[in-house]
Amino acid sequence: MLPSLTPTEVERYRRQIMLPGLGETGQRQLKKTTALVTGVGGLGGTAALYLAVAGVGKLILMRGGNLQRDDLNRQILMTDDWVGQPRVFKAQETLTNLNPDIEIEAICEYVSADNIDALVQRADIALDCAFDFAERDALNAACVRWGKPMIEAAMNGMEAYLTTIVPRQTPCLTCLFPEKPEWDRWGFGVLGAVSGTLACLAALEVIKLVTGLGEPLLGQLLTMDLARAEFAKRRPYHDPQCPVCGPMPEVTRSDPVAAKMPEDQPAIVALPPLC
Repeated sequence: MLPSLTPTEVERYRRQIMLPGLGETGQRQLKKTTALVTGVGGLGGTAALYLAVAGVGKLILMRGGNLQRDDLNRQILMTDDWVGQPRVFKAQETLTNLNPDIEIEAICEYVSADNIDALVQRADIALDCAFDFAERDALNAACVRWGKPMIEAAMNGMEAYLTTIVPRQTPCLTCLFPEKPEWDRWGFGVLGAVSGTLACLAALEVIKLVTGLGEPLLGQLLTMDLARAEFAKRRPYHDPQCPVCGPMPEVTRSDPVAAKMPEDQPAIVALPPLC
């Protein structure tokens, strides 16, 4: 049963409730949703902001470590006086001030095999915004185990990619990257507008998947070269022998989710590592 909206919530979300395909039912679906955000930095923090103001009922923010001054060019939930302190608690404070009608839980830990299963089970959907493949793979595997959708978003310099992973219906992260590259998270530049652009699109994927508004990126990988403003949709390879999500039954075109998957996109087997 969907929760009702308070008069304050009706007023707060009035302009988006006006959207065809969202409406009050969609807003109530958002209110019922718990979203797990791993990696509350320039990407995860910005995505969390737009989920908060959209009215997602509960956000679980997960990120270890303290804020550094060179984070401030992109981590818009932070302030300069918070440098040296755990960033996830500042994110919680900022989002609570923006929207006191939602619940926000802050966990000052990195994703690990010891903590991720319990968190995924508590969530309806997850956003993968972590800074390395170890965390990303752990979240991906847990989402597959528990049948929870995951928004996968990553960037490298001026390039980015985005996809929506639904277990038993789409390729998982291991299908996309069966071999994990070595990379230094300090080894590439980051422009705040790039992470912000990707974060907005990631938040939109959550909203679309929860409410049925528009068409989410199911079975599609959106790649972006923001230096050239070039965008492309590709169809990732779904490995039937994937060690994480396979073997899996075939999804037929009669399936309502599969019906949204494009048949005319070129297949890809691997992509450059973007994180």
